Amino acid sequence: MFSTIRFLIAILIIALYTLPLLVVQEIALRTPLMSDRRIPQLWHRWTLRVLGVNVHVDGVPVRDRPLLIAANHVSWLDILVLGSLDGVHFIAKAEMRRWPILGTFARQQRSVFVERDRRGTSPQQAREIAERLADGDPMVLFAEGTTGDGNRLLPFNSTLFSAAQLALAASQTERVTVQPVAIAYTRKGGLRLDRRERAQIAWIGDTDLVPHLRSVFAARPLDVAVRHGEAIPFAAQGDRKSVARQAEVQVRGMLAVMLRGDNS
Repeated sequence: MFSTIRFLIAILIIALYTLPLLVVQEIALRTPLMSDRRIPQLWHRWTLRVLGVNVHVDGVPVRDRPLLIAANHVSWLDILVLGSLDGVHFIAKAEMRRWPILGTFARQQRSVFVERDRRGTSPQQAREIAERLADGDPMVLFAEGTTGDGNRLLPFNSTLFSAAQLALAASQTERVTVQPVAIAYTRKGGLRLDRRERAQIAWIGDTDLVPHLRSVFAARPLDVAVRHGEAIPFAAQGDRKSVARQAEVQVRGMLAVMLRGDNS
């Protein structure tokens, strides 16, 4: 009973600051008065605080542009976590457009929505991502193409890495920088998560958003670790499959260290 009341109060608090921030973000998108990256970053930070999620960062995000961030994907929380750290934009699955609150902010954050099951749309989507990269927008690609269970890394899908090559021609720069990033959910209530508990935090398949949101809220405080890898230069003559493999190897290695340290 009390847990339900606390959860509803948290949702009410989020709603109270979300509406005015949506209005301010719309102004930012339509006028040059402010950056359109600042408001989403604030919303992500405030929402993580309300939900009781603590983010611990290791490594330094690169400032080179164009920049493609290649990360593993565990939960919808990953968007809030990475969005709270810097003014980034996301390459998101098309279904996210229809999500309550997160979908609205994803649109206002100028996310690129991709139809992963429709191969015929891939070249057009890659061109859109390339244009954004060429304009200097740091883009986050969840390179597995789906969510994992938080314990292991799925193979990286190299298809959308081709956007980095297209961006080279559009921006007339010598290279695009790819930075691997690993995300691991490590503790809840101050205690280390085991494999089963990490899988419960993960958002896999057709799990409904609200029940999963409640489970995340019940786990607070929840700790998540973010580790930045070494930058990978992607030149015009580079091979996207090779770059995807290099990024995957780095993320796999970082994730193994984070989880191994978690269980030590």
